[in-house]
Amino acid sequence: MEYIDVAVIGGGQSGLATAHALLRLGLRPVVLEASDRAAGSWPHYYDSLTLFSPARYSSLPGMPFPGSNGDRYPHRDEVVAYLTAYGDRLDADIRTGCRVTAVRHTGDVFAVELEGGGLLSARAVGAASGTFGHPHRPALPGLEEFTGQVLHAADYRSPAPFVGGRVVVVGAGNSAVQIAAELAATARVTLATRGPVKFATQRILGRDLHFWTARTGLDAAPLGRFLPHPPAQPVLDDGRYRAALASGQPHQQPLFTGADGNKLVWPDGQREEVDAIVLATGYRPDLPYLAGLDGALDAVGAPRHREGLATGVPGLAFVGLEWQRSLSSNSLRGVGRDAERIARRLAAHLARR
Repeated sequence: MEYIDVAVIGGGQSGLATAHALLRLGLRPVVLEASDRAAGSWPHYYDSLTLFSPARYSSLPGMPFPGSNGDRYPHRDEVVAYLTAYGDRLDADIRTGCRVTAVRHTGDVFAVELEGGGLLSARAVGAASGTFGHPHRPALPGLEEFTGQVLHAADYRSPAPFVGGRVVVVGAGNSAVQIAAELAATARVTLATRGPVKFATQRILGRDLHFWTARTGLDAAPLGRFLPHPPAQPVLDDGRYRAALASGQPHQQPLFTGADGNKLVWPDGQREEVDAIVLATGYRPDLPYLAGLDGALDAVGAPRHREGLATGVPGLAFVGLEWQRSLSSNSLRGVGRDAERIARRLAAHLARR
């Protein structure tokens, strides 16, 4: 068995930021990444995705996002390249192709079990595996009976397979609106929501919204402790998405009430043939490896923590959770702050032992 200081589970933005913070404190983390590269979920997002924040507000600690135009919104592939370069620059033990299947507590250490039978003994664990591996698929009326195609936004890549088709996108967040608007250029699209889409203006007085949240301190304010049920974030818009919905491209209407074969039933009783439903309904923390660790998760599989530090398991911490501590906790611009706090607390825990 191999003995290590800290096992960091996940090699995306959260795991890399955590490794950076631990290294600065003199610890030697081992980053365990299930995929073949340390870029997290970014390589798997849809093709047209761009960051919601400008490049100047999209960096991990110690390495600014590259490029001379800090006001641009980087494309998905730029983020992948950035994270890959960040991992290459870290003097960290990053092991790709290492999927963690279980974490168990044995005395003062954790047994970290790997797919294929590998086993590590770690003095502390940082769970930084994100949410992409756990798409949320809510129980929607008639969804189980619908015989058309159903896919989550995690599986959506581009409009190409849906050209000329009839598509319903479910959701009211950034991804839902962006995917629906993109599809509407080549397909007949409805954005189905439980309530109205809430927008936030992307630029105010010539500045991106992130300038103002950073300047006022809102971006880093520790509001997460006061939000047992984090609010849905509004759709960031420079005007094009409001205009798209106003023009009916995509059309927006309340959620369907049932299904009959490949037909959806709308609230007014109308039945309509639909080729595909895209569920842009968000994600949940992807933590199956902690299911057998007493005190780590609650009854529905959510992490038990206070600002990222596990409340029932000494030596366990979480990084990159939505609203873990602040508005920006699960973003490139904010995860570094949380990672530094968690690293200090894990270091203090190890020092006591």
